[in-house]
Amino acid sequence: MLIRILLFILDTVCSFFTLALLVRFVMQWLRAPFRNPLGQFIVAVTDWMVRPVRRLVPGLFGLDMASLLLAWLWQIAYHGIALGFSGLLFAVSLEPTLIVMVLALLELLKMALYLLMGAVLISAIFSWVNPYAPMAEIFNTLTRPLLRPFRRLIPPVGGVDLTPLALLLLLQIALFVLAGLRQSVLPVML
Repeated sequence: MLIRILLFILDTVCSFFTLALLVRFVMQWLRAPFRNPLGQFIVAVTDWMVRPVRRLVPGLFGLDMASLLLAWLWQIAYHGIALGFSGLLFAVSLEPTLIVMVLALLELLKMALYLLMGAVLISAIFSWVNPYAPMAEIFNTLTRPLLRPFRRLIPPVGGVDLTPLALLLLLQIALFVLAGLRQSVLPVML
């Protein structure tokens, strides 16, 4: 019981920092403005760990690789500790370490997909409720590149943009694929 509580707390902390680092990575990648409450919160929460790592890990093609690496490392830490507590990780050797790294990468991709799904939903809600809200432009900046290909293929129906539904469907299919990949990695541990 105590181990489950500790793992829950650890999962919450690691997931929080992973999501914050992913938001920072995506906002920098898409050149979203950081001069808003969300951007300032993300910088305040992640700056203490990103700045030192940037000295060691340079950006790549304008991508903030330090933030992405740190997000992955948070997931590696969580999965390594969780598998260690569960008894599935018996010793630190090459095979279990690689499995933990792959599981952390799959979890990072899953969190990125959930992050995109949330941004699409919030952007759609803003477009219905108040498209001129200050935070609406941030979510539009985050979702516009993903919705653009769908908007070329799917015209508005009765003045309603159905492209967020199509993107959400595609993201949900990607989550199914990731779940299948995760299940194929886990039996290797057993």
